[in-house]
Amino acid sequence: MGNSNVFKRNAGILMAISSLPSPYGIGTLGKDAYEFVDFVRDSNHKYWQVLPVGPTTYGDSPYQPYSAFAGNPYFVDLDMLIEEGLLLKSEVIAVDWGDGIIPVEVSEDDAVNNRYPVNHDGYLGDDRYVSYEKMYNERFNVLRKAYERFKGKCVSAKLTLDKGLPLYKRFDNFVKDNAYWLKDYAMFMSLKEYFNQKAWGEWDRDIKFREPEAMQRYEDELSDDIGFWNFIQYEFYTQWGKLKAYANSNGIEIIGDIPIYMGYDSVDVWANQAEFQLDENLTPVKVAGVPPDAFSDMGQKWGNPLYDWAKMENSDFGWWRMRMANSARLYDIIRIDHFLGIIKYYTIPYEMPDARQGSYEQGPGQKLLDAINESIGDKKIIAEDLGVCMPEVDQILKDNNYPGMKVLEFAFGGDRKNPHLPYNYTNNCVCYGGTHDNETLLGFFNDRNDGELGYAFDYLDTRDKYRMVDMVFRAAYSSVAVLTIFAVQDILKLDNSARMNFPSSFGNNWKWRMQKGQLNWDHLNAMRYLASVFDRERN
Repeated sequence: MGNSNVFKRNAGILMAISSLPSPYGIGTLGKDAYEFVDFVRDSNHKYWQVLPVGPTTYGDSPYQPYSAFAGNPYFVDLDMLIEEGLLLKSEVIAVDWGDGIIPVEVSEDDAVNNRYPVNHDGYLGDDRYVSYEKMYNERFNVLRKAYERFKGKCVSAKLTLDKGLPLYKRFDNFVKDNAYWLKDYAMFMSLKEYFNQKAWGEWDRDIKFREPEAMQRYEDELSDDIGFWNFIQYEFYTQWGKLKAYANSNGIEIIGDIPIYMGYDSVDVWANQAEFQLDENLTPVKVAGVPPDAFSDMGQKWGNPLYDWAKMENSDFGWWRMRMANSARLYDIIRIDHFLGIIKYYTIPYEMPDARQGSYEQGPGQKLLDAINESIGDKKIIAEDLGVCMPEVDQILKDNNYPGMKVLEFAFGGDRKNPHLPYNYTNNCVCYGGTHDNETLLGFFNDRNDGELGYAFDYLDTRDKYRMVDMVFRAAYSSVAVLTIFAVQDILKLDNSARMNFPSSFGNNWKWRMQKGQLNWDHLNAMRYLASVFDRERN
């Protein structure tokens, strides 16, 4: 049953695209992404894991994208657009990207030796965090300029005999080949602008319900805006394709992360209303979350509308088939977030203020997984199976040969039978130091007193908190886990100022960025050593 989801013993590094160094406020698919591929390759690791790459909405979470198919416009590299002749360097460096520039010049010697973070125009800046407000206010203005020049180039290409496939033809082919998701996405984003960024549930009734006459009217009226959103996706997919080809040619595979649920204010819910649990006014009936547990007395009410699994099954899981086939195009390995929800999912009445009044219902289970396995070809799956322990989940992972996850931050509470302790692993699992939702390893150890860390001191055989981070790496790499994956923040031994996400909090997440030159030869050699000693070298 299932596909040939077999992993060899290897290792990878977790690094969000947004966290890559960049002179323009946020990580992109440009030069620094290629340099990170080089780091993974030279450290003799095989995998680069990224967070979801979809277009983020209010709150900036990659797990609440506007689309399950589209790429994040912020990741389109501006220097590549300059090279294409679509932007001028002066237009790009004139913008305040939120790097905290202060009027103090840095000497050339200091800049060369990476003593200070230096932004694109030679001034001392603080580029450790993304300013999403600046991104939102500035990025699209710059991309609009690129689009205007792009349209001009397409017109010129039609008037001349370009060698090879003309630009306008490449663009038209992209729009046509991706129409199954792109047509609705470009329309949705254009309508978002038209209605001043209101959620689609607050749009005029005719377009909210996708009445054919309204769809045609807005398509005509917003045709140039629709072209702009098509252009951004053309550039994203072109840049992503080149980066992935470079990674694969260097023996590196990309692990992509997909959220199981979509946000209500997404094109996928608007365009597939019948396949979600919505009432006659298209308001969610029940929403997703998790019940109260040791971490939260209220549980977590995520608010995502739930799938109508019966209707999805009636359509042979068509949306899921398209989604997974597209994910297999973007990634070599697909990590399904909150995999438990496919087997048994928690439902919370929409009107309830928190998750305490919820209940579990049966998910589609193997029926959906059969569709997923058929859709992804020879690509592989990792199941994020953290949370409530369910025997039926263990069985379905075994049936499909999907590796589940272990997290070493969860291991040291003192229970010798804790499944996250390395001596309790089976080999078909992926061992993480921590995930995007956890503290950094150093932050985890720093924020606990000696009493709380007693078992960790004994297990890791040290009381030095910096040394404990090293020993966590050794515990993971020496384990039988088929894969080990650690975040860049932990390779750098950063404290919780570099944490990516504080679950159930708002406003200060997904912002951390690595500074240029922060990863160095010492880090590379340490990772090479671990891969070599514990038989995890790329092969």
